[in-house]
Amino acid sequence: MKHEIGIRHNFETAHRIPVLGGKCVNLHGHSWQCEVVFSAPALQDGVVIDFSGLKSEVRGWIDRCLDHGAMLSADDPLVPVLQAEGSRLFRFGATDPAPYELFAKDLSWPTVESVAMVIGRMANQALQAVPHAPDTVIDHVEVRETSVNHARWNSSLDGHDERLGI
Repeated sequence: MKHEIGIRHNFETAHRIPVLGGKCVNLHGHSWQCEVVFSAPALQDGVVIDFSGLKSEVRGWIDRCLDHGAMLSADDPLVPVLQAEGSRLFRFGATDPAPYELFAKDLSWPTVESVAMVIGRMANQALQAVPHAPDTVIDHVEVRETSVNHARWNSSLDGHDERLGI
């Protein structure tokens, strides 16, 4: 038996992926949607996770670190320009990552697949901060950059130490 719960959130963020060519060379924004699904083999006190604390952790991080900002490769020539303007910026693959950028230190570009991994890694760290049933894990994270394009990340396939969130 497996119990599942999920939380959703949305955020507005720009990105660009010059290595892909085409339209993604341009800085452009999306109305991103994400869903994080957690599962546990058994309930504790009738629940998998305390929704209130989990929503606060996950949504709060997204709002502070991604919403109304830009996600770029640390090597993107737009990084210094946006930093000089004081814009909110999340860098993928930074050699000097801010603490919140550690989730993307091994990822080069802000593709929808990479954004799903970053949110999954962050959500796993959030899971450790809230009451939850034993053996609760992230089942998957789905991120939509448009209404028709999405990526799904499964934490069991990521080789990172999820207890550290990296």
